[in-house]
Amino acid sequence: MTIARSFWLWCLAFLCVLAVALFEAPSTASAQGRVAHLESLVKCPACDDLSVAQSNATSSIAVRHDITRRVKEGESDNQILTSLEATYGTSILLSPSTSGLGLLLWLVPLAAVAALAIAGVRLVRRR
Repeated sequence: MTIARSFWLWCLAFLCVLAVALFEAPSTASAQGRVAHLESLVKCPACDDLSVAQSNATSSIAVRHDITRRVKEGESDNQILTSLEATYGTSILLSPSTSGLGLLLWLVPLAAVAALAIAGVRLVRRR
């Protein structure tokens, strides 16, 4: 098998895994699903690296009740997460924000993958 063919097979495999991950993401259509999804995104205020869904700390229970109440009141996911960030700080979310310094945490890995793809294509064209 040539290097070019191997490279493109790895790219295809990566795209397949990415597609499965995107299509199998939890559906947040129902209120219960939205609550579960939001609870998995929010960090326990009193714990290290646990979501409020995983923790039984008093602060996590309070955040879970707050999320459930806000979903029942009809707030959007973004409004709920923004409100929690305003109350507890930006470290309350388990994933980095998509603005400011958090944007770099999303863009650097994407840029690295793009650079590797470009280097792979150039390597294949040289041979």
